[in-house]
Amino acid sequence: MTARRTRHTKPARTSRTTSANSGATLGSATGPRRIAIYTRRSTDDEHQPFSIDAQHAALMNYVKSQPGWVLVAEYSDDASGATTDRPELQRALGAAKSGRYDILLVYRVDRFSRRLCDLLTLLRQLDEASVAFCSATEPFDTSTPIGRMLIQLLGVFAEFERETIIDRVINGMRAKAAKGKWPGGTRPYGYHVDRDTHRLIPHPDEAPVLREIFTLYTHHRLGTRALADELNQRGLRNRSGKPFSGYTVARILDNPAYTGDIVYGDVHVEAAHEPLIDQATFAEARAIATLRADDHHHRAVSPGGYWLTGLITCPDCGHKYIGTAATGRNRQYRYYTCFSRSRYGKAGCQGTRLNADATDDAVLHALASFYASADHLMGQIIEAAQHQFHAQHDDRHAELDTITAQISKTEAAIERYHLAFENGTMDDTTAGPRIRDLRTKVTQLRGRRDDLEDELAAVPTPPRPGTIKQLQTHLIHIITEGSPTERKRAIEALIAEVRITRQGEVIPVFKIPTCDSADTMTRVNDAGAAETTTPTTGSRNGKGGGPPGTRTPNPQIKSPKPAVLIGAV
Repeated sequence: MTARRTRHTKPARTSRTTSANSGATLGSATGPRRIAIYTRRSTDDEHQPFSIDAQHAALMNYVKSQPGWVLVAEYSDDASGATTDRPELQRALGAAKSGRYDILLVYRVDRFSRRLCDLLTLLRQLDEASVAFCSATEPFDTSTPIGRMLIQLLGVFAEFERETIIDRVINGMRAKAAKGKWPGGTRPYGYHVDRDTHRLIPHPDEAPVLREIFTLYTHHRLGTRALADELNQRGLRNRSGKPFSGYTVARILDNPAYTGDIVYGDVHVEAAHEPLIDQATFAEARAIATLRADDHHHRAVSPGGYWLTGLITCPDCGHKYIGTAATGRNRQYRYYTCFSRSRYGKAGCQGTRLNADATDDAVLHALASFYASADHLMGQIIEAAQHQFHAQHDDRHAELDTITAQISKTEAAIERYHLAFENGTMDDTTAGPRIRDLRTKVTQLRGRRDDLEDELAAVPTPPRPGTIKQLQTHLIHIITEGSPTERKRAIEALIAEVRITRQGEVIPVFKIPTCDSADTMTRVNDAGAAETTTPTTGSRNGKGGGPPGTRTPNPQIKSPKPAVLIGAV
């Protein structure tokens, strides 16, 4: 198949300066320098006088003060600096690896990270991407031994400041707990916090509900999810105004504050406030919870597992399905249940429950059936995928053509100004500022062109020769002889998602390996004329799984004809 458009060849990147200081080294580089700024608001922002807006304003002024610097990207997080798992930080690192900018600018080093080990790791990643790191308020040059030592010292001080704040807060909370006061944080359900004494006092509306929760759990032996469902059906809500969940109920049953005690770390003060539950009831609830937790642990480590957890999306609320279990008269039943329904009961979602054993087996056989005939369909699949890819990216091609033309036009204008200056028809006062503006424009246009080229480069390609045959052999082996773990891994590797129709049909969406990488997959849509269905057996709910006399709808596994590829996973 001929390409619709010729991919533009990227010019070789020039090596970037790996040093960073207040401007002397970085600002003196030849040509425009592409700058990305990163700001972060700390979760303990009351201790930080510089807000996001203040950081942004300072960084913008700093960029304007540096000759040749061009702002091309901004990243901002509202998260703790104790971890690097911040969305915008990860985006900034990804853009650095793609060569989207030359310098990453921050207000202070502690805005980047408050842990020395994380700081060094982040700096290494930037260095490997040939991206310089710069602080607007702390001059250092990482190209010299002294500069590298200085930035590590700044990282040490940032980590020390964070630990000091944490220690100060913890010590204050421990001191309050030692006096029998509520140490802080969200109040327990069933109590108020007295503003004057900082002690817990019973909540007139919530305290009776709290006592009933313990009664239903210890005397009537309702589980945490059943309790949450009961409370939600009554229209009751937790302390934040949201429906109760099994997790919320479990935390209530495990909180010693309801016996009148204050427990914080190694501080334990008895009879600090009026109890809502006696010690015997609380101890009984703890014993029941421990026994049930042991049973749950044994179920969790069972080799059967739940193969499709996280792959099924609820058509009613959009949450994922998770593995659940219900105990009947003679055995335990396994289901896939919508997360909202599992956590909040039917008040959270009315989504259909699926028989896990039947669904796992049917999806696995549908997968094997698809790959058994994939060899004959692969050419058609890839051609359809490429056609769909190009159809969806026509606007990107048009934008790329426009930007390429703008780059050529702007570069020609720069050349004309140079010729006018060399011929003496224009002086430097007139030509200089205009050339700098045009160079800035070219830098920004090239950045957008690179982004578009990256998007348009991801054209679906066929898998390597022999890949489909290997998959066919492997799938036959795991169906006939494989362990549950091997089957689960096969499903995770080759199933992109599982869709549920409102008629109770379950439609697996398959992954097709591409030739670029075994990790790069293409999804097969459920569109197509020829479809086969394999109905599975429904099962009656047990006493713990739902109202007596109801049945779980029979899921139907549809193995679609792979007619259209809908994109990379």
